[in-house]
Amino acid sequence: MHDVIDSVVTLVLAAPLFIELTRTELTIIGAFFLFILMALSAFFSSSEIAMFKLPRHRLESLVSDGRPGAKTVYRLKEDPHRLLVTILVGNNIVNVAMSSIATALLALWVSQAASVALVTFGITALVLLFGESAPKSYAVEHTESWALRIARPLKLSEQLLWPMVVTFDRLTRMVNKLTGGQATLESSYVTRSDIQDLIATGEREGVIEEDEREMLQRIFRFNQTIAKEVMTPRLDMTAVPVEADIEEALQTAVQSHHARLPVFEGSLDNVIGVLHIRDLVRDYLYGEADPDALDLRDLIEPTLHVPESKNVDELLSEMQERRVHMSIVIDEFGTTEGLITMEDMVEEIVGEILEGEEEIPIEIINEDTAIFQGEVNIDEVNETLDIELPEGEEFETIAGFIFNRAGRLVDEGEVITYDGVEIYVEHVEKTRIMKVRVIVTERPAVPADELDTEEGD
Repeated sequence: MHDVIDSVVTLVLAAPLFIELTRTELTIIGAFFLFILMALSAFFSSSEIAMFKLPRHRLESLVSDGRPGAKTVYRLKEDPHRLLVTILVGNNIVNVAMSSIATALLALWVSQAASVALVTFGITALVLLFGESAPKSYAVEHTESWALRIARPLKLSEQLLWPMVVTFDRLTRMVNKLTGGQATLESSYVTRSDIQDLIATGEREGVIEEDEREMLQRIFRFNQTIAKEVMTPRLDMTAVPVEADIEEALQTAVQSHHARLPVFEGSLDNVIGVLHIRDLVRDYLYGEADPDALDLRDLIEPTLHVPESKNVDELLSEMQERRVHMSIVIDEFGTTEGLITMEDMVEEIVGEILEGEEEIPIEIINEDTAIFQGEVNIDEVNETLDIELPEGEEFETIAGFIFNRAGRLVDEGEVITYDGVEIYVEHVEKTRIMKVRVIVTERPAVPADELDTEEGD
């Protein structure tokens, strides 16, 4: 590149020496230099796309694999500001030189005013096509291979243009500091939002199935979920008092279809452990001791007591470490709010695992109608019907939303309306909402500019 620049400068400064050459000969020589400069323009333009489009995590993988040029790319991207300045300085020098030479050549054949006009439009068109659009499109299509191929020439360009690169790099940083600009041009890794966008795009393109997309989205929501949103509420808990005999405890476990039961002393607010039906059957039917002499305290396994605001991601790790399968959820006053099991947390990722006569919590009728059990989370309702019911601090479920809107107990057949959504209360047991039907009666109109964008896509 240094030789090319020297040649261009020599051509411009030593123009008087070419007086004896014919116009045709000068035109041929100038066209040769224009061709080289156009190639350099394409080189710098494509370099910008390839270098900044190649993600850091992929680059680290290429370095680990020992791919030629990967280490050079890595070193260049360690200082993205310096890299960008190098590309811009090289590209601008090339484009200015191209315009100057083209103007001088055309002036040999036409008037000065005509040559300026022809260069303004002609060179601009050529640069846009062959120096910008085409090479950048190529770099987009072959980001990885092209970045590795041009890494060393780009590093050489940085060294050749070092004085200008250093000057403009420092000036750029000063301007950024004065204007409050960002310290870096790119983040090291893709963000959480980027991955979620990739998942959505993957489903639209048919790369990811709908059930796979739903599972991936549940994984992203998992570490933002708290115990209160996942727990089995106190009203649905089945527990046994520590004073109960083995036969009574065994009967309770069988009737409730639960393998584990909380054991309380005095009241449900004082859960002292968990009883496993396996231990009950083993000691009651096959144990050496007298069944009538067995005490539940001897069979109780320890459990955890966690606040309702406990993050389930952290809770899962803690339960795995402590080797417990059930935790008791308490409120700020130490009152038992509910319980949460390993299965509850697994279902947050893989979806509902139904057993026996359990009802499906969500039944989709059509794209605008679905039936939900009262304990279904607001987020799941919104995702199922593509609506935006609000979630308050006092509630997380669709039943809680209804009570919050009504401000009182509701009866079967009542209807709650909210922002184009009608919620029919289909089944109530005592004071508890068991099942609701949600119907979307009106959806917000799509703005014209978004509609045009979707059609364009």
